[in-house]
Amino acid sequence: MDKILTIAWNMVKRTIGTRKGVLIYILLPCIVLAGIVSVTGTMGENPAVVLYSNMDNGAAGKHLLTELKNSGEYKFVEKTDETALREGVVDQNGEAGILIPAGFTSALLAGEEPQISVYELKTNETSVMIKLKASAIADEMRSTAAIIGAVNDGSSDVDAQFTTVMQRAEQHSIGSIRTDYNLYPREGLGVVTGLTLMFLMTLVTSSVSLIMDDRKGRTMMRMFSAPVRSYEIAIGNFLGSFMVGLIQIVVVLALGRWVLHYDYEVPIYLYFLVLAAFMLVSMGIASTVAGLIRNPNNAGMLNSLIITPTCMLGGCFWPLSIMPDYMQKAANFVPQKWAIQAVDIAATGGGWNELWLPFAILGLMAAVLLAIGSAILRPSEAGINA
Repeated sequence: MDKILTIAWNMVKRTIGTRKGVLIYILLPCIVLAGIVSVTGTMGENPAVVLYSNMDNGAAGKHLLTELKNSGEYKFVEKTDETALREGVVDQNGEAGILIPAGFTSALLAGEEPQISVYELKTNETSVMIKLKASAIADEMRSTAAIIGAVNDGSSDVDAQFTTVMQRAEQHSIGSIRTDYNLYPREGLGVVTGLTLMFLMTLVTSSVSLIMDDRKGRTMMRMFSAPVRSYEIAIGNFLGSFMVGLIQIVVVLALGRWVLHYDYEVPIYLYFLVLAAFMLVSMGIASTVAGLIRNPNNAGMLNSLIITPTCMLGGCFWPLSIMPDYMQKAANFVPQKWAIQAVDIAATGGGWNELWLPFAILGLMAAVLLAIGSAILRPSEAGINA
């Protein structure tokens, strides 16, 4: 046991025992995480801003805005006139602008089809949804106005009756039971988790490269010729890399939670366990690749060819649901998919009765890959002469 701890401690000192090591393996992850959280951490949290200008003095314009505001999906900012509305959209003060024309109510009561103008600097989800919702509400008001007009047959109190009906409609006496309680992860959480996994995988791969340097410099051969068992050398190297990874994870999570005040939406210990399990699998992948490579100069290129495709396939950059079925099935063989799934389950309130599956798969992947890596990551003549 003492030999294992000695090898592990030596690995830790070589990795983060210098200023360069602290800068690369501790400070750099913190800077990258701060950038990730600042760019993607607020995705889906703040409602979209919609500018509006109501030039109508009747009940129809007021009812339209009331119904749009009641959805709670947008933040509405009033503009005085059409010119101010256009300027606000051009200056990107809002994602879309909606203009209710003058005489909108009277035109509806007259049987006409007045148009509601929606301004957009570029087509986006907000502008499209505002168009659809405003059009749907306008069609309902047009039908209501037609019914009131037909019943009263040109009576002078049509406007008053229409106003009364709109006010009653805004009360929503007939409602529905909500079944969607937003029990799904925040959009930004998946992006933050995915990019964090990718960066941790890169760091773990870099730390395992020290083992390749030992093989190239004949240090590993001297270790194997010493009175130390091969399994002690393998465990010591992996334990050292694991300790470095744990330090990285602790620093990154502490920065995100207590400095940047980012809400991971899951218990911090559970998020730590997910990252630690993923790191073990990454160590197994890196050690297996390192054992197969005979020219250490090619390690960086080959690892890049592994990290980027697996992160893309595992859903680090986009949801798995948008990928074809065959790619979703292939994603089951990469650890990123199961790590992100574990975070999603925890974020939706799932317990260990659901979390055991992704953790079990990550554990199995780590065990198999670490066993393969420890078996093939040995000194060789090719490695010595490289």
